[in-house]
Amino acid sequence: MSGVGIAIGVILALIVIIWVSAEFKRAKHKFLAIFLVAVILFIYFSATSVFSGKNVDLKSIGGITDAFKIYFSWLGSAFGSVQTFTSNAVKGLTNTTK
Repeated sequence: MSGVGIAIGVILALIVIIWVSAEFKRAKHKFLAIFLVAVILFIYFSATSVFSGKNVDLKSIGGITDAFKIYFSWLGSAFGSVQTFTSNAVKGLTNTTK
């Protein structure tokens, strides 16, 4: 292979590396945007579900404090339920593999 062929190969490799690097940065920003939208949608729909049927006053500081207490209490119990479900599933898998 001649020196010109090696130089062209190196230049093409650098172009590909730069292009892939730029795409990874762009993908990282897209992932962050999608993640933030998903978090906002989760909070909206879960808060709508949690506060349905409850008389929550969001116009006063006390009402907002109560709303935060209700929401984070629900969120904690939801994560506790997921943790219990996951641990029971793992125990079931380990029992069936013995």
